[in-house]
Amino acid sequence: MPRAEIDGIGIDYELIGTGRAIAITPGGRFSKDDPGVRELAQALAAGGLRALIWDRPNCGASDLAFRGDSESDLNADILAGLIRKLDLGPTILAGGSAGSRVSLRAATRHPRTTAGLFLWWITGGGIGLAALVGVYCGDAALTAAAGGMEAVAAMPSWREQFARNPANRGRLLALDPAEFISTMQRWADAFTPAPGSPVPGMTSADFAALAVPVVVLRSGASDLHHLRRTSEQVHSLIPGSILEEPPWGDREWIDRMAAARRGEGLFANWPKLAPQILRFAGARPG
Repeated sequence: MPRAEIDGIGIDYELIGTGRAIAITPGGRFSKDDPGVRELAQALAAGGLRALIWDRPNCGASDLAFRGDSESDLNADILAGLIRKLDLGPTILAGGSAGSRVSLRAATRHPRTTAGLFLWWITGGGIGLAALVGVYCGDAALTAAAGGMEAVAAMPSWREQFARNPANRGRLLALDPAEFISTMQRWADAFTPAPGSPVPGMTSADFAALAVPVVVLRSGASDLHHLRRTSEQVHSLIPGSILEEPPWGDREWIDRMAAARRGEGLFANWPKLAPQILRFAGARPG
């Protein structure tokens, strides 16, 4: 699998197809190899796009890295660096859940690398954001406080990252527990949205400054992690953005969470997004 070093961090990636570039960023700490991600890229490639799929820092086969004001900003900077390294030019950024947040931050911090935004499952609201603090920061910090980095390395959440990139275990064990806890606290604090903004790391001025075409998919009314009002507010804050309905029913997130507990892919239905993304990109089959 191709690999690039961006700002000292090893990143696994894959390019599929030819044509106008689009970067697909999944959510959680899931890999580019999670079911549905590559399949979406292949569908977009069949429609005339060149799709970049990648493992963010702390995901899949890429390196672990704990630095910066937030994990989203770290990932956004690495995504922009990868786009520049691969000489893709201005790229459409497409992402769901954490991927939507990373895409927004990349577009804000690196506008010259961004040609458009296609966003879905935008996390927001007290319940959704509190869950992120626990999953990304709280559990690891509490574990480090109780048992040091050996205890953190024993957490099941790092199993895939160690299996696919064995050097990651050493990277984690080399960290000072107090510094690691401080980073987790800083990253947790970053999940508090600014006044007037529903998305952590984004201000209302950041949204207003976006000067590329944007499509936001409306979240399901039943989705407590990605509130419908969050998607609607993001749409309202971005000049000229388009709000569209997703290609699945209202209970998609609930159903996919249940399916994931059975061992199925959380993103298994993402290939259904291909027709909307291709229309947005104005792509033509190659």
